[in-house]
Amino acid sequence: MVDCVTTNQSYANDIVPILQTNCYVCHAQGVNLGNVTLEGYTSLKTYVNNGKLVGVINHNSGFPAMPQGAAKLSSCNISKIEQWVADGAPDN
Repeated sequence: MVDCVTTNQSYANDIVPILQTNCYVCHAQGVNLGNVTLEGYTSLKTYVNNGKLVGVINHNSGFPAMPQGAAKLSSCNISKIEQWVADGAPDN
């Protein structure tokens, strides 16, 4: 069994690969579906600050479930993003 390490999450090394795999197909700068761009730290930080990033990946009530039409992110990837957000979403 692989442990899910959520401590000391790095934007570049941990968060971006999750987003590239699961989110950029619809929400990269050149695609921008739903007028949502998650590519680039500044763009992503908007959705961190307003709570939408965590809401959509957790399929919380009142948020559109993302990724749309695909399986929910793994609990490990959700935990990594949540911990990064809880740590202040550093640009590291």
